[in-house]
Amino acid sequence: MFFGLELEDLQIYWWLILSLLGAILVFMFFVQGGQTLIDDLSKDELEKTMLINSLGRKWELGFTTFVLFGGAAFAAFPLFYSTSFGGTYWIWLCILFCFILQAVAYEYRKKENNVYGCKTYEMFLKINGYLGVLLIGVIISSFFSGSQFILNEHNFVSWQNPLRGLELLFNPLNYLLGLALIFLARLLAAAYFMNNINDENIKSRAVKKLMINGFLFLPFFLGFLTWIFIKDGFRVDENGIVSLSANVYLHNFLDQILFAILFLIGVFLVFAGLFQGAKGCSKAIFTLGFGTVLTVFALLSSIGLGQSAFYPSLNDLQSSLTLKNASSSYYTLSVMAYVSLLVPFVLAYIIYVWNVMDRVKITREEIANSDHTY
Repeated sequence: MFFGLELEDLQIYWWLILSLLGAILVFMFFVQGGQTLIDDLSKDELEKTMLINSLGRKWELGFTTFVLFGGAAFAAFPLFYSTSFGGTYWIWLCILFCFILQAVAYEYRKKENNVYGCKTYEMFLKINGYLGVLLIGVIISSFFSGSQFILNEHNFVSWQNPLRGLELLFNPLNYLLGLALIFLARLLAAAYFMNNINDENIKSRAVKKLMINGFLFLPFFLGFLTWIFIKDGFRVDENGIVSLSANVYLHNFLDQILFAILFLIGVFLVFAGLFQGAKGCSKAIFTLGFGTVLTVFALLSSIGLGQSAFYPSLNDLQSSLTLKNASSSYYTLSVMAYVSLLVPFVLAYIIYVWNVMDRVKITREEIANSDHTY
């Protein structure tokens, strides 16, 4: 046993870990946001290379977090993994393709004898920055809007739409979060560049982009919150029966006040970070980052731990996934829980590496004289 925890406790424990990984991943989208700002913030090839090298030192951290999230989902909630990744595989393949393009771009953009030219790989970065983030936002939105699948008595998934996940793109409400994440990633990136690059020209442009994208982020984010709070949600009663009920996701917050408090603190910090960034403060990325992690963590946690199905089915309500019916066995969750004790050390290593890489800010002189550039 893991510190005497019961199965239900372990299910909650692992959902909290998944929620934290998801929140960190959203923060790491500043890399994707930065990739969409390359042309906006640079006026010549040297400045463009400075921006890409700034992101090149961090992109693997985001990719690693993405892989960790998928691995944790597979081990802790295999039915969710098989239903989502096995059912909506076309949209997941599109996301995977976007991340492959990102890896290829950083590896080959400045390679000798590059027959495709730098512009091609810079376009790859933009595809990853825009399309990759948008599609992940659409996937997360399906936690609230529902998906078209049925599970049989053996828990084998039967997807009810031949588009295999691409049908999510035909629900306009799913775009609210997708677009909000794009603008959030861009404002995080602007704040990151202000902190990571020692160049007044780039910093002044980044401040403007932070303000513009902060202004564009708010209506989509508020629209998303309004939608999920007023829509009929997929409520789970004490017997595990799923039914449509009004304002379920709002009640998830009201009934679990801790998540509501964390959510409000996170939102407040995001606004505070926007104010800091607008004033040109180079530390705004940390306020924005912490606020982003708290907000997303509270939102994702409330879905699984509230009175709702975290992966609802539109075709058969009783096929909807909850913590109880989607998790691994008690033994698997217990063994994995011991492994999870290494997570703080991994986070400490990430923080250490981040600080080492940022100890000296990127300058024109460093990039102009460097033997290795992305």
